[in-house]
Amino acid sequence: MSRVTFFLLITAVLFSFSAHSQSIPSWKITNLQKYIDNSDSILVINFWATFCKPCIQELPYMQSISEKLKDKRVSILLVSLDLPEAYPVAINNFAKDNKYTASVVWLNETNADYFCPKVDKAWSGAIPSTLFINRKKGYRKLVEEQMDRERFERELKKAF
Repeated sequence: MSRVTFFLLITAVLFSFSAHSQSIPSWKITNLQKYIDNSDSILVINFWATFCKPCIQELPYMQSISEKLKDKRVSILLVSLDLPEAYPVAINNFAKDNKYTASVVWLNETNADYFCPKVDKAWSGAIPSTLFINRKKGYRKLVEEQMDRERFERELKKAF
């Protein structure tokens, strides 16, 4: 193999890796807790997975509402609960294909008995689930089911 061919092969491999580079961070539950504790905005934290049809159905209007409310200090965080095999490529591709502008993270936890009660003591681990938090008001509510646009907007208004 010539040096030029070898150089082109290495360049192609490196480009391939960079094209699939991780842009969605991997978080532990402690990262999520810090995010919540340090936020001064109203938080909407949606727990979802790429394989969950009800999750995928509610994400588009969460995305559109998040774009409308950026100036009102509302932060939407999409927390993927996909299996490790989906991280980072499948989750990243899904978010890119759907043009999500809301922040997306992958929760790198496998023991739901450990992380679910840290999110909310009542959370069974079912998805989709959405946590609404307004720390200034002391407001915190978990909705453990798929929401339509109207229900999502009602729940968000309660957080204000």
